[in-house]
Amino acid sequence: MKGTKQTASAAVPVLDAEAIRRALRRIAHEVIEGNPQLEKVVLAGIPSRGVEIARRIGAFIREIENIDVETGVIDVAMHRDDVGTRAELPVVRASKLPLPLEERTVIIVDDVLYTGRTVRAAMDAISSFGRPARIQLAVLVDRGHRELPIRADYVGKNLPTATREQIQVRLQETDNEPDAVWLERE
Repeated sequence: MKGTKQTASAAVPVLDAEAIRRALRRIAHEVIEGNPQLEKVVLAGIPSRGVEIARRIGAFIREIENIDVETGVIDVAMHRDDVGTRAELPVVRASKLPLPLEERTVIIVDDVLYTGRTVRAAMDAISSFGRPARIQLAVLVDRGHRELPIRADYVGKNLPTATREQIQVRLQETDNEPDAVWLERE
């Protein structure tokens, strides 16, 4: 149309299915190395993709060490610090963690680490279930731009981005699309 500015966005592939598989397998090895008592580890995925990523990391640990690491779901919807400023209320899902958490290491698992606010909300949600011995963080992609002093213990790929860029993670189980990570630029 005349007189309107059109913006085109381009999506650039960053990780394909095989690269995602390798990154998650590497994270599983790092979790094993960093946690000698795997029976005390809980992988707590943040819905929706974090839950699937936690399941996959758990499967790799089982394959490597022949031990089942418990997994769970930690919903952050009501613990976010932007609930009152959003146009719509967040979708609340049930959190489900193996209890008790005391003397255990809870590894929060998410697809993308950005400002750190979702992770802070996850830590708040976990504290309503108990007091774990340690909380760690595993993410598929760390894109930078922290607003809080939070860092991941396990990272699949560090991908510095501009604030106007977006990272899109697609997983077969959650999106009914082939596994891929895309960088979207305006």
